[in-house]
Amino acid sequence: MLYFSKIRIFLITLFTLLFVYIFLSNFIKSDDFIFNKKINLGLDLQGGSYLLLEIDNSPVIIQKLQNSIPTFKKYFKEKNIKIRNFKIMEDKFLIFEVNEDKISQVKEILEDKEDNIINQYYPSYKSHKFDFLIEKNLFKLNFSKYGLVEIKNSSQDQALETIRRRVDEIGTNEPNILKRGNDRIVVELPGLDDPSRIKNLLGKTANLSFRFIIQGSEETFGSEKLEFEDESEEAIVSKRIILSGDNLIDANPSMDAQTNETVVSFTLDRVGAKRFGKATSTGIGKRLAIVLDGKVVSAPVVRDAIVSGSGQISGDFTFQEATDLALLLRSGALPAPLNIIEERTVGPDLGQDSINAGIIALAIGFLLVIFFMIIKYRIFGLIANITLILNLFLLVGILTLFEATLTLPGIAGIILTVGMAVDANVLIFERIKEEIVGEKNQLIAFDSGYVKSKTAIIDANITTLLAAIILFFMGSGPVKGFSVTLGVGIFTTLFSVYFIARLLTSIYVTKNKHKERLI
Repeated sequence: MLYFSKIRIFLITLFTLLFVYIFLSNFIKSDDFIFNKKINLGLDLQGGSYLLLEIDNSPVIIQKLQNSIPTFKKYFKEKNIKIRNFKIMEDKFLIFEVNEDKISQVKEILEDKEDNIINQYYPSYKSHKFDFLIEKNLFKLNFSKYGLVEIKNSSQDQALETIRRRVDEIGTNEPNILKRGNDRIVVELPGLDDPSRIKNLLGKTANLSFRFIIQGSEETFGSEKLEFEDESEEAIVSKRIILSGDNLIDANPSMDAQTNETVVSFTLDRVGAKRFGKATSTGIGKRLAIVLDGKVVSAPVVRDAIVSGSGQISGDFTFQEATDLALLLRSGALPAPLNIIEERTVGPDLGQDSINAGIIALAIGFLLVIFFMIIKYRIFGLIANITLILNLFLLVGILTLFEATLTLPGIAGIILTVGMAVDANVLIFERIKEEIVGEKNQLIAFDSGYVKSKTAIIDANITTLLAAIILFFMGSGPVKGFSVTLGVGIFTTLFSVYFIARLLTSIYVTKNKHKERLI
């Protein structure tokens, strides 16, 4: 029946007023205002930067092939099989030779699906990790498609977390960092209209290592020639890594009290401190190269053993450069280099234009609906319009409660919610008109109209909700924004129609039941 108990009236009123209050928190800036959550504006509304990054997995593949060489040597030594002349060719093939009488035995080991070197040392890849070819006594191995997919997925996951830490350190509001395929990452930074610094930070691998400089001018098998970052000189640096960035606990910019220059102070973990102390105690008088992304940042001479587990990186830094370097070291190294293949910057003026266009579209649609409902249904049209306004308050209030990010497609979802809410009221009122024809008691006719139209309204909203759910899980970015506002709008519409509108209708019909015709 149209009857509402006092407790139901109280709960409906309380729930509605609560979300109206939350809705108003977006427009009132006051310390006295208890609720201070707000809707965040997306990149297309407040402006900002969009970057599409692609992971270059070539260095990862080369590194993994290099790391597998000691594993192969150890394994085949245990099998009394001599292998020699390991080489990496074309950045993707691992080549080695065996004696001709051992070719079939090595082949059997590599083809064994149950117990072979790959299962033993790479259980997550099993025998799918490598493909191999045999040319006389030469074995040519490369990662299989399955192995490459695993490498790409692993690199992408690690890069995603590293990027997230770097962006969070900068303090960008509501960044959106998403995967694209298995080798791309999208970074959306609302409110950031100067992407140069973030591009510089995201483009650096931040692969830190400490290595000794070797006396001499020619490279050997265990050394390589590296440039200094300022391109002032070159040095022959040992390939043996004393310490890597993985051993860093913390890094911060500071001022050196003696030289009065900006440096990066770092702290090592227990293992790193032990290694560093041992290396510096035996390397007094040698130059220790601090290598970042393949370039020597600085190469101080070791005067004393450093056993405290802390040190400094100097390199004629500005304070901003030292701050960014410390940030990179704290956030960890990227697994592979990142290439920026697409970038866009949306200015705040363009974002404000989008907001204005969305508001105008909503206002025009809203006013047209209000006029239509009043002309068509008079007092009940007014009730529908009041319900429609409260429905928008509820919708925005719920989005505010979860501090959702509103985008232009999200505004489109809100506009669509207006149409859906009116559609439900139209179905109810038209059904009431049909019930009044055969029912003299108008209270019963109104109640029957609400009850008998419920199935059609719920069916229509459920199908729309299913579409919104599919869009949310299958779509990305703007599509998700549209699906979220549409999905939330469905629930607020059902609540506003069957609780708020029905309550207001019940109050009016009960007080005017003596009238000959109400609708």
